[in-house]
Amino acid sequence: MAFLADILSRAKPSATIAVAQKARELKAKGRDVIGLGAGEPDFDTPDNIKKAAIDAINRGETKYTPIAGIIELREAIARKYKRENNLDYTAAQVIVGTGGKQILFNAFMATLNPGDEVIIPAPYWVSYPEMVALCGGTPVFVDTTLETKFKLTPEALEKAITPKTKWFLFNSPSNPSGAAYTHDELKALTDVLVKHEHVWVLTDDMYEHLTYEGFKFATPAEVEPKLYDRTLTMNGVSKAYAMTGWRIGYAAGPLQLIKAMDVIQGQQTSGATSIAQWAAVEALNGPQDFITKNKAIFQGRRDLVVSMLNQAKGIVCPSPEGAFYVYPSCAGLIGKTAPSGKVIENDLDFVTELLETEGVAVVHGTAFGLGPNFRISYATSEEELEEACKRIQRFCANCK
Repeated sequence: MAFLADILSRAKPSATIAVAQKARELKAKGRDVIGLGAGEPDFDTPDNIKKAAIDAINRGETKYTPIAGIIELREAIARKYKRENNLDYTAAQVIVGTGGKQILFNAFMATLNPGDEVIIPAPYWVSYPEMVALCGGTPVFVDTTLETKFKLTPEALEKAITPKTKWFLFNSPSNPSGAAYTHDELKALTDVLVKHEHVWVLTDDMYEHLTYEGFKFATPAEVEPKLYDRTLTMNGVSKAYAMTGWRIGYAAGPLQLIKAMDVIQGQQTSGATSIAQWAAVEALNGPQDFITKNKAIFQGRRDLVVSMLNQAKGIVCPSPEGAFYVYPSCAGLIGKTAPSGKVIENDLDFVTELLETEGVAVVHGTAFGLGPNFRISYATSEEELEEACKRIQRFCANCK
């Protein structure tokens, strides 16, 4: 339509949201569909956090908040960074947004000029390149491989940096692969970044608390203090605290950048929802023991899914260190004929045929920039996961 902005041609709708919507539509028509597309814990928000929100309502905490967030939450975030990441930030260096997406978007909007490049390792969360493009920047993709467990090598990072590089966008544990970088693996990357003083680091730590088998999480500014003054460390309460719908993300970084993001947000949404902010204060300050319990459940689900998928003909599924996703290869099915008679030519064909034939909704890997793979979210019950994996096994066995 002629009146729409040209910039819309630079962005695509979210593939993960599209898969979840397709699964909902099929269910509404009476189809037996198991949806494994959504990146959302199936646990309920803990009661103490819900009570904090109710108490805030009853206290009348229902007015506009400061753009960057209530001081109580920003102070709680600063304490969290010190306690868990050994990073020193003042409340003035912290900003709260309506989910992690807004934090990322505002950082790009505040810093990117036409031609500025953002290095994004692939596979990547579907929204990263779209945000960069909408803010006028150029996403630069660097492929990882199954052999490196989808982790970026320092050599590949070095090769991708140019004089136009503005940001290196880093996500560990990763959506979609679940890959998490050890301290030493991260140090090898930060050694490269230290040499290139014009490159800033935007680290998405949203899955920080979801790592398994004693894996120790680390974040770039913690590993390499020399990067502190050019790193924006982003996080949120969505995943670890089962608060996706509360829409609270946050970040800490250099004061000049936080102030610039505050200007953008002030003309965009202003402060995040007051009630959700008070709930987030309790999330960060309150008991944390439920996180360990939830992690144990997630790890059991991961092990089930990895084991069953590796028994499916033509599928190879590495065991990830974190998050609640697996990112199996379906390369062994490419060129085969699905039960419908259609030849599977790519991972989109694979997930489409899987949905139509067996009613299992997953997301194709090319949506995340690297195929032929697909992403499964195991943030659902073991019963559903076991049934879904049986269906995937059956589908693969019936491909000729």
